[in-house]
Amino acid sequence: MDLLPNAAPLATQLRNTLIQYHSIADSEWRVAKKTKDATVWRKPSEEFSGYLYKAQGVVEDVTNRIVDHIRPGPYRLDWDSLMTTMDIMETFEENCCVMRYTTAGQLWNIIAPREFVDFSYTTSYEDGLLTCGISLDYGEVRPNFVRGFNHPCGWFCVPLKDYPSHSLLTGYIQTELRGMLPQSAVDTAMSSTLANFYSDLKKALKT
Repeated sequence: MDLLPNAAPLATQLRNTLIQYHSIADSEWRVAKKTKDATVWRKPSEEFSGYLYKAQGVVEDVTNRIVDHIRPGPYRLDWDSLMTTMDIMETFEENCCVMRYTTAGQLWNIIAPREFVDFSYTTSYEDGLLTCGISLDYGEVRPNFVRGFNHPCGWFCVPLKDYPSHSLLTGYIQTELRGMLPQSAVDTAMSSTLANFYSDLKKALKT
């Protein structure tokens, strides 16, 4: 089991990595799924043998409220159908923590429940916010779960210039589910999960 990292340099490195993803040219992405709520693209990840996914959609709400629903905290479990438990293991500052969470099985349980331990960091970005994370090899793996690993991932949320009560939400996700899984099943699940994330989030913000 590794020791906890020094939060400040990890947070800075994570933020810089996400801003780098945010500047990848449109021509490098391929559309993976399109729904009325979001478009999901993907490109080969430089971190592991899977894909880096990009998801984007407009959400009718102010930036702070949207990010409060996404980052670690009481809201997330209420609406995110994929997340089954979440515990904050360590808090560094108000905007920086280590959380452990579990996810439900997917694709008729071809993908069994997973557990993740992530370092999470929320910071300002342009006129909005960026909430980002990366997995840590920390804490004992619970029985009945495969420990997955999130390579640098995060969500940019910025108000639309002409409609400040609406926000553009852009996510970058690259999850290594680990365990013996057909890659095609993982790719199908990831695209659908990201599209559903937007529709579930929109419903939650309206309640």
